[in-house]
Amino acid sequence: MMQLSKREMLLRTIGTYLAAVVRHFSGEAAARTDTAAGSSSGGRDTLGRRLLSLVYPKRSAVVAINKWKEEGHAPPRKYQLNRIVRELRKDKRHKHALEVCEWMTLQKDIKLVPGDYAVHLDLITKVRGLNSAEKFFEDLPDRMRGEQTCSALLHAYVQNNLVDKAEALMLKMSACGFLRCPIPYNHMISLYISNGKLDKVPKIIRELKMNTCPDVVTFNLWLTACALQNDVETAERVLLELKKAKVDPDWVTYSTLTNLYIKNASLEKAGSTVKEMENRTSRKTRVAYSSLLSLHTNMGNKDDVNRIWKKMKASFCKMNDNEYICMISSLVKLGDFAGAENLYREWESVSGTNDVRVSNILLASYIHQDQMEMAENFCNQIVQKGVIPCYTTWELFTWAYLKRKDVERFLDYFSKAISSVKKWSPNHRLVQEAFKIMEEQAHIEGAEQLLVILRNAGHVNTNIYNLFLKTYATAGKMPLIVGERMRKDNVKLDEETHRLLDLTSKMRVSDVSRILS
Repeated sequence: MMQLSKREMLLRTIGTYLAAVVRHFSGEAAARTDTAAGSSSGGRDTLGRRLLSLVYPKRSAVVAINKWKEEGHAPPRKYQLNRIVRELRKDKRHKHALEVCEWMTLQKDIKLVPGDYAVHLDLITKVRGLNSAEKFFEDLPDRMRGEQTCSALLHAYVQNNLVDKAEALMLKMSACGFLRCPIPYNHMISLYISNGKLDKVPKIIRELKMNTCPDVVTFNLWLTACALQNDVETAERVLLELKKAKVDPDWVTYSTLTNLYIKNASLEKAGSTVKEMENRTSRKTRVAYSSLLSLHTNMGNKDDVNRIWKKMKASFCKMNDNEYICMISSLVKLGDFAGAENLYREWESVSGTNDVRVSNILLASYIHQDQMEMAENFCNQIVQKGVIPCYTTWELFTWAYLKRKDVERFLDYFSKAISSVKKWSPNHRLVQEAFKIMEEQAHIEGAEQLLVILRNAGHVNTNIYNLFLKTYATAGKMPLIVGERMRKDNVKLDEETHRLLDLTSKMRVSDVSRILS
């Protein structure tokens, strides 16, 4: 339950990677080096420090800039403001970055170029939504609606999963001669992959090759498409083509290939590619270490998992929660439960975040081993320590007690799970399985309670009521006022409903529905 599918892992890996590279279209290629304002001194007051210290979205970047000028400081220059915007975006401070961009557009002495407007458009998409971004693009002067701003709008369509609009814009960009680099094509490949339109990937790659040269992102996306189709032969041809094109493969290239080889039980090849991946892993590609842990875990390489973890701890001052999640999950998967418990205690002592996701890994391991008393005690302990259970926490217990056919505890935890979220996304398999068990046990009290929980969650339909009626039919009892309850819930009766109502109407009346509904 806690393990991601290989497809999800592939998409997550490439998604993390793309989040870093797509910024290239808007000029975000510089590393995070100096202070955002271009200050060379370590501690003095700068505009960059002031803007980066705003933190809270309600505070205004424009007010901070104007105050800086009122204090007699020299007006910030464009390169300084661009650097500040870059830093704010890296910190996901999109509102403040947008305010800086908007301030720049009002300054007569700052000359903006299409790349600046591309960044501006991307920020509008994130802060105000796609409609505002489209209007911004339409209002731009013709000379600014060029390759970079079109790429930014295309990226917005991709982010919003709008295939038709993205394809239409690609046609316009092609007509205008704006497809001179691989970035727009990479956006489209990413969009097709996320929508499962893998059959369109070869065609878009052929078009790319007619107009420009693929880059490492292109090849990595192509490999991802091969992996999702479990196509080892094509993936190996893609790698050969990458090498012939003299494109340097990165850690994602070999991570994707390793995943594919593991899936096909080609562990010798996987061992070779995971070594190539590790050779391309460094402090600058920190997320790659977690991928290495997962890959070695899936290969059953416990010694390598521990070796990589030690390497991580030697490379970084402190492990973050996601890294602890990855390592604890690896130890659990490898059957080292004592090691997982020790590492969890280490995390408790150094983190202080009370991130329930970490606790849920250990909780899931107890539940999967059917150690329910230990799971209950562990859950009580983490709550006492300030960890707040989430939907997944309660869902783990819900499924566990459902599998045990313990209706009372199932209902208790299912109710807690639904109460822990603002809006419940129906789990149809869970509901079907729950009613199936209640029908087997002729548990009409449980069926009534489950119906109440589902109604309160806003999830009752004809199928739910039919499952509910089947429980009564098996118990040989007649429920009360079902038709009235269905009308109240605005649920229609179908042929099966009428059949079950007719069947149960000849049975003995039950008081349970009057008590619970």
